[in-house]
Amino acid sequence: MPSTPPSSASTPSTARPGFSRRGFVIAGAGGLAGAALAAGAARAQGGAQGSAQDTTGATPAVPTQPSARPMPMLERPLPEPRGKRLGWALVGLGKFTLGEILPAFGDCRLSAPVALVSGSPDKARDIGARYGIRALYGYQDFDRIRDDPAIDVVYVILPNAMHAEYAIRALRAGKHVFCEKPMAVSVEECERMIRAAEDAGRRLGVAYRAHFEPHNVRALEMLRAGEIGTLRRFESMHGRPLDPSEPADQWRAKRALAGGGSLYDIGIYALNAARMFTGEEPTEVSASIHTPPGDPRFAEVEDLVSFRLRFPSGVIADCSSSYSIQEQKNYQLYGTKGALRLDPATDYHRNTLMLKAEKREVQIQAEPASLQFSREIDGFSEAVASGREHRTPGEDGLRDVRLMQAIYRSAREGRPVKA
Repeated sequence: MPSTPPSSASTPSTARPGFSRRGFVIAGAGGLAGAALAAGAARAQGGAQGSAQDTTGATPAVPTQPSARPMPMLERPLPEPRGKRLGWALVGLGKFTLGEILPAFGDCRLSAPVALVSGSPDKARDIGARYGIRALYGYQDFDRIRDDPAIDVVYVILPNAMHAEYAIRALRAGKHVFCEKPMAVSVEECERMIRAAEDAGRRLGVAYRAHFEPHNVRALEMLRAGEIGTLRRFESMHGRPLDPSEPADQWRAKRALAGGGSLYDIGIYALNAARMFTGEEPTEVSASIHTPPGDPRFAEVEDLVSFRLRFPSGVIADCSSSYSIQEQKNYQLYGTKGALRLDPATDYHRNTLMLKAEKREVQIQAEPASLQFSREIDGFSEAVASGREHRTPGEDGLRDVRLMQAIYRSAREGRPVKA
């Protein structure tokens, strides 16, 4: 995820400010951060209605099977007392952090933002003031987080090539680490991150938000309940135009920072989802890559990647990612008795889920997609606090990076390769 490259430092504070949903909203009421928080709060309240309007435009059929009934909108529980919540430091104040992650803490029960790390002291001070966060660090003095007892978890939200360095430094400072996907740019970096977590006796998790997104969770429940029979095929297309005029896309066009092109950025959603829904690891990978000649966007990274995964059960997953098509974020699961379609499947706020079975099509209602961020954050905090296994640990991130390397190898060699 984007952020400013390392440059300068600012002064830390170990104070842990009071935190409540109402106070958080008021603290962020003005300026860029306030606008992002207000938008996030509005989406959390209206996300379900928005999802319903984005499918076919027709009134959804009323489900006849109890397992396909709309999920109830449960009242959100109040956050735990401040002393029982883990303190999170956010490393990188780019668009994603400001627009999605900081607002998501307003819906967290077990987690609170207590520190910011940025290469821009002025930006950190402004955002910190708006959110009531007083502990501010730069990249050069990052290691001083070791002396900040308010920080329990470090969330690395930086360009891909910076994940390993800052995750390892945070682990060596005695902090648990939650890292954006992809976990790192190479298998070797992933392995070093896992060893650092083991050496430090700390948790390492990867931010695979789809594992906590309500529509994805509901689809997985329905699949396991046999509502489409036995899964036989998985399909996915993820695409969007790469726009170098956007600061968030400038580093994505550089292999040294991104590690790869559309596969590393958005193809990974399909790869991880295929593994999640099958509950298996692929045995064989075949792939092809097409990059249009002469397009300056793709001087260093690839555009279109098509890959097929074969699983031990016989399931075939056909997936594609592209940086030159209009936005697509869909999954389709085909079973012996029906199909499930998520379109969008991995949007921040407007996902939908459809069940197609017995000559009928039913829209499955789930909670707002925006809750995926607060739930993945709290999911990691719960794993840290309880000692239970985290849903998407570092080993999961390593598997995806290893598989993406196999996809590149298959495309280079023009043949299937063992996964």
